[in-house]
Amino acid sequence: MELLAKLEQQLQGLHDQNLIRKRRSVETACAPRVMVDGRELLAFCSNDYLGLAAHPRLAQAMQQGVELYGTGSGASHLISGHSRAHTLLEQRLAEFLSPHLVQAQALYFCTGYMANLAVLTGLAVGDKDTEIFSEALNHASLIDGGRLARTKVSVYPHADVAALDEMLAASSASTKIVVTDSVFSMDGDLAPLPALLALCEQHDAWLVVDDAHGFGTLGENGRGALEHFGMHSPNLVYVGTLGKAAGVGGAFVAAHRTVVETLIQRARPYIFTTAAPPALAHALQASLDVISGDEGRERRAHLQALVAQLHDSLRLKRWQLLPSQTAIQPIIIGENDETMRLAAALYEQGIWVGGIRPPTVPAGSARLRITLSAAHTADDVRRLADTIQTLERT
Repeated sequence: MELLAKLEQQLQGLHDQNLIRKRRSVETACAPRVMVDGRELLAFCSNDYLGLAAHPRLAQAMQQGVELYGTGSGASHLISGHSRAHTLLEQRLAEFLSPHLVQAQALYFCTGYMANLAVLTGLAVGDKDTEIFSEALNHASLIDGGRLARTKVSVYPHADVAALDEMLAASSASTKIVVTDSVFSMDGDLAPLPALLALCEQHDAWLVVDDAHGFGTLGENGRGALEHFGMHSPNLVYVGTLGKAAGVGGAFVAAHRTVVETLIQRARPYIFTTAAPPALAHALQASLDVISGDEGRERRAHLQALVAQLHDSLRLKRWQLLPSQTAIQPIIIGENDETMRLAAALYEQGIWVGGIRPPTVPAGSARLRITLSAAHTADDVRRLADTIQTLERT
């Protein structure tokens, strides 16, 4: 069959470039040590930044949520799927982010991808007098959200505030939307959010911040990048992910109540999908308790200590550890083949680190993407650093 032959040829092309992605089935709970194919591995590749994915308190709350609400929601939020658990979670999230947003309201989504699609399509809704200004290194979900918005999208260079200023000044759009990751998922660096917000307030633009990798990990109380930078503005539209540092699943948008009401009425990814199981929302309330309490602060402090330890321990000559101070610690290798050989060599020694290749990152910048968790120990990081340095010398 010609259609299948064409697909097989395309797959072979990916294989020839060492770009084939493969899945591994994890047999245990998400944790630093997992069982894969009967082997125990020390994993540095999950986004469980605070080590909450298997936290007993969250597991107990999930069980309680199932007892209260069952396993499924049964319908979309606007039919009958919006549970009391969803309402309580949204109220908690709005209160949690209220120091940084004006008249804060929150909206819970099944995934971060859907939240980003909803924000950009809901704010633009095909309005030809809207222009979206998208960061060059934004996540795929933000790129796709811009495409689906059916309006003009302009891409500004990575962290280039001056270039964005010129673009905003030259735009004649009546609605301007600047959208950026807070922590860039493949480099681990932070966007210059205070400068971006100042531009948005100057040019009367929305600033949409995808804080997928900052929520829970940044800020004294875990409120993410907004707390880290001390930001407060009615121009902010905040997207937080709940399946990474929060340890459960889903995502949310928090913004002025008028923005959230607009999304409820206009955002197709919210309107036309079955609501997430209420038990998840119930468990997430326990997650917020941990994140905002003393335990959360202790876990964030430990995570930062591990980041510092990794930078102090690694002394690389051929490869480059990027200067990230977040949980994401990339090591630039360069070529696809060498990157995947290194990832395989680590795996053989019982250490699981993801090898990242194009198109996720630019050609020639393939890398190991190390992610640290508060559940890791200093001995875990020492073993990782020693193994990488030994492999670099071989």
